[in-house]
Amino acid sequence: MVRTLNLEFEQASPDRVVMVLPDQPAYQNHFGGPHAGAMFTLGESASGAFVLGHFGDLLDRATPLAVQATIRYLKVAMGALRASAMLTRPIAEIREEFEAGVRPEFDVEIQFTDEADQVTGSMTVTWTLKPIRK
Repeated sequence: MVRTLNLEFEQASPDRVVMVLPDQPAYQNHFGGPHAGAMFTLGESASGAFVLGHFGDLLDRATPLAVQATIRYLKVAMGALRASAMLTRPIAEIREEFEAGVRPEFDVEIQFTDEADQVTGSMTVTWTLKPIRK
């Protein structure tokens, strides 16, 4: 879906991942803004990139899985849409749980902004690190 929607990385840092959905008529709703499904995919993708950036070194022992997502559409977005993803818990705490044999769950918060930098929505994706049983 990332390739299909032509999603782009704008920023990837320890504190945040920012991805952009370019303004594309094929993925617009009846208002001319980004379709709700495209917004969801953008937010989930940004959260997944954040998770892989922080826990990718565990892929031989854990599978990151999204277990729940909620999204709020606050305002009609127009033009390109930006999704900023941030973790709500300390990474060290999540890693400690995993190393102690607890399957951690943690939220990644996403804020959507339009070309005018207006907040148009928010999303929370709850992730887990599922241990790989060998």
